[in-house]
Amino acid sequence: MTAADLKEPVLTELTANPMQLAHAFKLGVFAANADRGLSFTTVPEQWRATWDDVQRAAVAADAGGMDFFLPIARWRGFSGTTHVREWSFETFTFAAALAAVTRRIALFSTIHVPLVHPLYAAKALATIDHISHGRVGLNIVCGWNPDEFDMFGVKLIPEAYKQAAEWSEILMRLYTSAEPFDFEGEFYHLKGAISRPVPLQAPRPVTMNAAFGAPGRDFAAKYCDYLFTTFSELDAGREHVIDIRGRGQAAGRDIGVYTVAHVVCRETGQEAQDYYHRYSVEHTDEAALDYHMKQKKGFSNSHDDRAFTEYRQRFAAGTGSFPLVGTPVHIVDQLIKIHESGFAGAALTFVNYADELPFFCEKVMPLMREAGLRNDTD
Repeated sequence: MTAADLKEPVLTELTANPMQLAHAFKLGVFAANADRGLSFTTVPEQWRATWDDVQRAAVAADAGGMDFFLPIARWRGFSGTTHVREWSFETFTFAAALAAVTRRIALFSTIHVPLVHPLYAAKALATIDHISHGRVGLNIVCGWNPDEFDMFGVKLIPEAYKQAAEWSEILMRLYTSAEPFDFEGEFYHLKGAISRPVPLQAPRPVTMNAAFGAPGRDFAAKYCDYLFTTFSELDAGREHVIDIRGRGQAAGRDIGVYTVAHVVCRETGQEAQDYYHRYSVEHTDEAALDYHMKQKKGFSNSHDDRAFTEYRQRFAAGTGSFPLVGTPVHIVDQLIKIHESGFAGAALTFVNYADELPFFCEKVMPLMREAGLRNDTD
């Protein structure tokens, strides 16, 4: 085999991954593969993540001009009366299925490094890239919940991001090596490794990571294109952007910094605030929320300390993410401020994705174009 055998069809502008297009601020949908998304609500219209509704949400996001559809990787729920997120779709098959019913939106898979071998991931990811004509992306996470990992008989380790680095190096070699290769590392030992086909995106599909602590951010700076982080207030968000960009520059790379937000978009501000209070205060699965916050605070290192002590409602509403609650104009004003703080995009969650995305896309996306956050030519 020669290097020429690695050649694949060239992506055109019409099939390029939307994550690589020139919008000033990109928007995506997060966690729609799991019941209740990021909320801990018990309202009747809570997200159930049935496949037909997931497909309806993905088609609405695609038609509405959103840039990416990003699932979480979840293997067990958070107890309580709802067992929130126990019902969740596996993310490789999830992205492959959605590739068949969407036209332009980027479709991510999310993997736990300790649970998915890089050889399997390389084959699955390349398969989806061909099905989607170059729209797949990979969210690389190391995991944080020991109760979840116990299901697999796997223990969380302090060197998780060191393992992720080996994992990422193997993935890249599988996509760029013309010949089978051996790999002897601390975590992986491969003999004659090879994977075909390689993805349409070269040298690999776009990658992201969600990290708050220094080891995760250093990993993302070296191996990922985008890093997701959370913040309680915009001033803290600016500091995160400066820190992450500095780590990227030290690694000789430019990292796009994204955040996560939960959305209640309504015609009037009062309507939005009333519904926000209803689903995240009056109708909350308190037992599941308590368990989740305890596990997150003890093992995840995903939020600043203030998030746990001052913003319980934000955890009930959207797992500690930033609230975008109000009219379309108010939400765009908030997105402008987030963009001005240095963020390149946001992943959004809703109480019911399929019901709420059409209104959001109809009302918010045009205002974003008027504000210069979107490029009408794409």
